[in-house]
Amino acid sequence: MNIVTTDSTIVENLKRIVKFLRFGKNDVQTSTQYTPHGIDSNPVKGMKAIYAETGEKGKTVIIGYLSKSVLAEVGETRIFSTDSDGELQAYVWLKADGTMELSGNTKHLARFEELKSGFDQLKTDFNNLVTAFNSHMHPTAGTGAPSPPTVTGTSSTASIDDSKIDEIKTL
Repeated sequence: MNIVTTDSTIVENLKRIVKFLRFGKNDVQTSTQYTPHGIDSNPVKGMKAIYAETGEKGKTVIIGYLSKSVLAEVGETRIFSTDSDGELQAYVWLKADGTMELSGNTKHLARFEELKSGFDQLKTDFNNLVTAFNSHMHPTAGTGAPSPPTVTGTSSTASIDDSKIDEIKTL
């Protein structure tokens, strides 16, 4: 096995072919990249890759990469993407404490259906109060019929529908 430096990639016949430098700038080679099931990644130029020969003569493989960002603790899994310069862009971090981070840890997600149900109940209660307030009458001190209030409320049109994140689903 060798540690090689990636240069570029192409996809041929549903396989990612990695072009790399093996023993210096004049030793440019290519090999098929193999990764765990369900993971499709494309390395940035300059990554250090693990290159190995197989038992079949002339067949070689890239079986992994040396990460520049090792942050996961025991029992954790972290998946991330970078831009072409290798700068972190997005990540999913499954933490050992049972939490999951999606590109950050300063804000919380919400279950839309439960949030909408509570909001709709609050909106209904408020609108019922506005209706009751607007329809109640004050008896007058003098003669004549009771008079309606001089200040009226307005029904709510608030909505949280735009807060729904279609790209992320949860239990």
